[in-house]
Amino acid sequence: MKILTSQQLPVYRPDEAGTHPPLDFPDYKSTALRHPKEPLVLLPQTLTEITGPVLGNGLVRPGDHDLTYQHRGDPIGQKILVFGRLLDGDGRPIPDSLIEIWQANAAGRYRHLGDRWDAPLDPNFDGVGRTLTDKQGRYEFVTVKPGAYPWGNHHNAWRPAHIHFSVFGRAFTQRLVTQMYFPDDPLFGQDPIYNSIPEAARPRLISRFSLERTKPNWALAFEFDIVVRGRAATPFEEPHDD
Repeated sequence: MKILTSQQLPVYRPDEAGTHPPLDFPDYKSTALRHPKEPLVLLPQTLTEITGPVLGNGLVRPGDHDLTYQHRGDPIGQKILVFGRLLDGDGRPIPDSLIEIWQANAAGRYRHLGDRWDAPLDPNFDGVGRTLTDKQGRYEFVTVKPGAYPWGNHHNAWRPAHIHFSVFGRAFTQRLVTQMYFPDDPLFGQDPIYNSIPEAARPRLISRFSLERTKPNWALAFEFDIVVRGRAATPFEEPHDD
C-alpha cells in the first residue's frame, strides 16, 4: 500500500466568499439555537483520517438508489430521476464516493417520529437512498418528487420541495450536506433556508429539468451536479473555513 507524505496530500483551496450560508441567520430561527457561540477549535487531520478507506462496495446494495422499489407496491407521486456528477474544485470527477439522500414523500411528510403534521404517510415510501459514484463521478437516483410542507419558522411558512444530499469526498472526514431544489418553485421567496444562501450561489442548488433524460410514460428527469470546492462550489450547510 502506498503511503502519502504530508507534501503529497491534496491542497484544499478555500471557497470564495459568498458561497455558503452563515451559521447564524436571524430569519431562520433554528440557527439561533444551534450555531456555535464560541470560536471554533480546528483539529488537525492526520494521514490516517485523510487517506483511510471510506467504505466498501458491499455496504451499498443493488437497488439502494431506487426509492420507488423498496416495497411491494409503488409509492404515490410523480416518479423522477435525479442524476448528476460529483466534482472537485478543478472540475475533475470524484469516483467511488458515497452519496446519500433523504426526503419527504409526495404529500410533504417525512417518515420520522418528529414529523407530526396532518399529511398521510406512504406505506411504500421510506424516503432514503444511497449510491456510489462511478469512475466518471456520475450518480443517479429514482424517487418521487417531494411535496412542500409547513413548518413553524414564521407565519404561514412552507418549505419548497427539496431533497437532502449527504456527500462523502475522498476520505471519511470529508462529509458535506446540502439540499437540492426544483426549478421555478413559488416558495423560494419566503424560505429563509434558501435565502440564507448568498444570492449569487443560490442557482447552484436548483436542479435543471432534462427532457433528454426524461423517460417517456415513466419519469421526469432532473440534473444536479455537486462541486465540493472552488469557484463553482455547491453551497453546503457548514462553510469551510481554513
